[in-house]
Amino acid sequence: MQKEIEIAVIPEKISDENFIRLTAAKQLHLSNGRIQSIKVIKRSIDARGRQVVYRLRIQVFVDEMPAPIESNIGYPPLSGSQSVIIVGAGPAGLFAALQCLELGLKPIVLERGKQVKDRRRDLAILNKEGEVNPESNYCFGEGGAGTYSDGKLYTRSNKRGDVQKVLQLLVQHGATTDILIDARPHIGTNKLPHIIEAIREKIINSGGEVHFQAKIVDILATAKGVQGVLLASGKELLAHHVILATGHSARDIFYLFKAKNWLLEAKPFALGVRIEHPQWVIDRAQYHCAVRSECLPPAYYSLVEQVNDRGVFSFCMCPGGIIAPCATGDGEVVVNGWSPSRRNNPYANSGTVVQVNLTDLPHATSDPFALLAFQRAVEQKAYVFGGGKAVAPAQRMIDFVQDKLSVDLPVHSYKPGLKSVQLREVLPGFIYDALKGALPLFGKKMSGYYTNEAVLVGVESRTSSPIRIPRDKETMQHPQVVGLYPCGEGAGYAGGIVSAAIDGMNCALQIGAQLNNSTI
Repeated sequence: MQKEIEIAVIPEKISDENFIRLTAAKQLHLSNGRIQSIKVIKRSIDARGRQVVYRLRIQVFVDEMPAPIESNIGYPPLSGSQSVIIVGAGPAGLFAALQCLELGLKPIVLERGKQVKDRRRDLAILNKEGEVNPESNYCFGEGGAGTYSDGKLYTRSNKRGDVQKVLQLLVQHGATTDILIDARPHIGTNKLPHIIEAIREKIINSGGEVHFQAKIVDILATAKGVQGVLLASGKELLAHHVILATGHSARDIFYLFKAKNWLLEAKPFALGVRIEHPQWVIDRAQYHCAVRSECLPPAYYSLVEQVNDRGVFSFCMCPGGIIAPCATGDGEVVVNGWSPSRRNNPYANSGTVVQVNLTDLPHATSDPFALLAFQRAVEQKAYVFGGGKAVAPAQRMIDFVQDKLSVDLPVHSYKPGLKSVQLREVLPGFIYDALKGALPLFGKKMSGYYTNEAVLVGVESRTSSPIRIPRDKETMQHPQVVGLYPCGEGAGYAGGIVSAAIDGMNCALQIGAQLNNSTI
């Protein structure tokens, strides 16, 4: 017999399996000896009361043992298989490749950047010297932006596809099983590279291909549809199915579409700053304690407000994290955040951004590039005010709201360095006004949040793509180009690792369905 129940466990007992078993037996009015096994299905932290507890949903096996489960996904041989070109080795591209393998299709993954290990050298130069390699940075390279994004796997994408399958595949390639049960799962930037490498090896060992420093400069197509791609090296690769999973920062792809007169459309996005607090400030506010228990992880937060009918919200919150430079070209400053698996850095950071709508700019409804130009202009202004070398403009929180230049800046995690400026001179007026109005309101929601110990770092601008590449809802193909599948964040159809992975798998499934229909 199996029973599913929910129990509350104090943090100090969360690793005590015998205590959890006894608690389950008491709730079910059973003797402890009748419980043969327990399985945690979901784990979350409840900090609403004065006593912080873990809430567990567990499956209890009474008078029986659980049957062994084989969850690994295998892949059939690929001899004579049709090829699918996948442009981009981020979450969307890699999971599209795994789905192709499962369908018996041969994935050929093309990544403009470098392998994970080689990519680290370019990131070190970016952090130490402020020099951006436009093909190898925090956005471009094996694993895409997801490799250096903390590995946050929290998503509301259940209606889009199989979230659990994505998590199982990550576990299959080296992630801990904790991600299967945590309410807000994450992997950690230090562990993600090994998982990405394992996925690459799986693709290659199963008969697929993965090519690095393989930037595409053209998509070959006729009236009949896609024929293949042209690489910067001059090499052509031919296939009748191309999944375009290039990420939100591959602006050259948008200009390629423009040159071909292929449909594009402007898409709303969000822009603002990344805010960093000492982690203890967030812990104290969220856990109602002077010192966080070692049995609790560093606390996170999620905040949202409406200011002047405009949404202001926290985004990509990184407990125990680091702010990183994420520009993809010279003359721009872009920041993002990440955390190691233990989230043991002394700072907490989060993007804090404001909605940017089509109505905010003239001609945005008619010019697909209007919001992209807006995004780029803000990034370039941040570079100018930072003074170059990836130095970011910054201001203490209360100084920002009171429009005062900060005399100094707090100790921080951003390695290229910060420069004290008045951020109202960097940010567009409606962005500044919305942030200025929201921050004191956030402080009323979370004690200690509104403080001059917090620093605002500009600019957080790559929250999502400001351009969408349209596609048919049913076939997932571009309406003008048969066989071309815009995919993931870069095409405007995802907003994180899991949703991008699901979108990649869905595109591959559509290709499989198309091929099956054509052979019937």
